[in-house]
Amino acid sequence: MTATPLIVEHIDGVDWVTLNRPDSLNALDDQMIDALNQYFGDLARNSRTRIVVLKGSGRAFCAGLDLKEAMSRRPPNAPPPSVADALDHQRSIADIVMLMRRCPQPIIALVQGAASGGGFALALAADIRIAAKSARMNCAFIRLGLGGCDIGTSYFLPRLVGVSVASELILTGRFIHAERAHAVGLVSEVVEDGELDAAAAPYVESMLAASPLGLRLSKECLNMSVDASSIEAVIAMEDRNQVLTSRSEDFKEGVRAFLEKRKPVYRNA
Repeated sequence: MTATPLIVEHIDGVDWVTLNRPDSLNALDDQMIDALNQYFGDLARNSRTRIVVLKGSGRAFCAGLDLKEAMSRRPPNAPPPSVADALDHQRSIADIVMLMRRCPQPIIALVQGAASGGGFALALAADIRIAAKSARMNCAFIRLGLGGCDIGTSYFLPRLVGVSVASELILTGRFIHAERAHAVGLVSEVVEDGELDAAAAPYVESMLAASPLGLRLSKECLNMSVDASSIEAVIAMEDRNQVLTSRSEDFKEGVRAFLEKRKPVYRNA
């Protein structure tokens, strides 16, 4: 058992969050599930953290639910958990991806090695994904006798890659590797193993150049636009955001900096 399943390092407005069970390919055990729920739940009122970079320690991003750990906790010949208990545990995992979508901070996932099952779901729930050449991702659930749709995968995949590719991945459990993931728009770029942190830096730098309020409202608007019922609903959200941000001191600073040809200094005001 790893003493700290989740390592959070805060640097200049950015949380670098590391899944820290490398000996188990960062598989999700109860400790890590609780830690992820706690961390992403606390972000809603956290104005200090502007961006989250999520990654895995060792050679994998996350191999999904730790089945060995889960089975070891059940005595031999013990009856299965009740429906209520099973649903509660299921929801504790699914809550993580919902908290990731609701938190106002953009999330960048750095994927190397396996991102299977629940690990794939974590990557899909991020706003931007960067893959190492070793990355391989799949909806592992269907290979275990379960349904292929789990932890938000049937929500995210069709929106990211279209229904046809999503159907292939969900119904077969096939792995999608880095180059194809890039070709279908699942990841933004593919880099050499060991270069993921460096690859994230330009994304982080560009986001930090935005005003804190503008960045948060942009993530919120993107999320709502994906599910919007009409162009009118999207425009209404965009109009609201632009009016709100135009009343801020950061907007005045942004205009001054543009005219003076310098970097703006935003104060989240």
